[in-house]
Amino acid sequence: MKPTRRGFLSTAGAAGLAAPLVVASARGAQRTDGRSPTPGMRDAGGHTPKARNSMALDPEARQVRLREILRQPVLKKELFPKPVIIQSVELLRWENSFLCRVRSTEGAEGISVAHDTIKRLYPLFLHNVQPFFLGKDARELDLILDKVYIYGFNFRYNGISLGIPLATVEFAILDMLGRIAGCSMGQLIGDIHHPEVAVYVATEFRELPLEEHVERIRKAVAQYDARALKIKVGCLMFMTTNMYATGPVGKTERLIPLLREIYGSDMALYADANGYYDVDEAIRIGRLLEENQYGYFEEPVMYDDFEAIKKVADALDIPIANGEQDQSFVHFRWLIANDGIEIVQPDSYYFGGMIRSVKVGRMAAEFGKQIVPHMSGGGLGFLYNIHLVSVLPNAGAHHEFKGLQTQVPFECKTSPMKVVGGKIKVPTGPGLGVEIDPDFMKKHRLVTA
Repeated sequence: MKPTRRGFLSTAGAAGLAAPLVVASARGAQRTDGRSPTPGMRDAGGHTPKARNSMALDPEARQVRLREILRQPVLKKELFPKPVIIQSVELLRWENSFLCRVRSTEGAEGISVAHDTIKRLYPLFLHNVQPFFLGKDARELDLILDKVYIYGFNFRYNGISLGIPLATVEFAILDMLGRIAGCSMGQLIGDIHHPEVAVYVATEFRELPLEEHVERIRKAVAQYDARALKIKVGCLMFMTTNMYATGPVGKTERLIPLLREIYGSDMALYADANGYYDVDEAIRIGRLLEENQYGYFEEPVMYDDFEAIKKVADALDIPIANGEQDQSFVHFRWLIANDGIEIVQPDSYYFGGMIRSVKVGRMAAEFGKQIVPHMSGGGLGFLYNIHLVSVLPNAGAHHEFKGLQTQVPFECKTSPMKVVGGKIKVPTGPGLGVEIDPDFMKKHRLVTA
């Protein structure tokens, strides 16, 4: 491994996303927003002092530091002078819409909107997650989230099968606690570093011919006032039963430079392979991304093949991002400790909530890396994501955005809920900061089996 291969991701933008973050490298600095590097952000060795000291630690010593970070609490328990006992946790359904409602013994209430996948996972919600929360003090949410993985051998399920039900409950509890304390979800789990969150438009279309793919991207970008774009490279079998589908030959190699030509240097460009490539192909495509000043390369190989991820990272200057599929602190620890990734991407739904995701962000920050949380969707997924990003001092320059369309009617008095100048203002009201239409909620019925 080249000891100065990419160096430190500067947190110069911690006080506001307007200041883009920097990746320093022995072969030259590369910005995560895909633009020209800013001079003076690294020393002669290609690192900031903190990064140089961190690089001096071997992976084992790094692991020790990361374990210590994981033991540090996230929820601000001091905001609640007396216990908040959870009396009920309910899953409510109307057609394909699922809500979670929690109540305390003193009548406080919180609501969350579940991820769409809960329609296949609700038995785990009812039998493996819901019972563990009843009677617990919500102020101990950090501990509850740790112990629920042990309860009933829940670690045997893990991944999104456990993460989505768990996040659904956590979001509702944070909404309830925020309403009790009169503060936003973000203020419960950290300090607000980003009152506005800059977004990138997330696009798919990889199964389409090049011309149609580009046209769809143009329409998606034009719909919102965004200054960043993430594309899909490679060709997974998307919406097809053809086992031999590989996509148009050479399409990715044409798409990457074409989009840089179309949007110029002012647009931040990122690329995601969703694990499509093997190591050699990932390195080849990664070099093409470097040539065209893309900001990072997400999931170049399968997300859980850590040795392959590290081989790709060692061979390239472009930052490697990984983690949306991940389910374990152990996986993130290994990749961070072994310098296999520069950008961590826990999904707050898949990974089991905001508190667990904040801990991943803290681990990344310890060794000068960024966090760009993945947003898997759900009825109000973009809202949970921007609350999470708002408290991450080492958040990346832009964050996933899949549009404001939702079937959940709500009112927000503290944010226009629009992309303005490439950013969305984070709600500042209590809890989630929005009020879901009471008539919509009344349509939902209790799920019992």
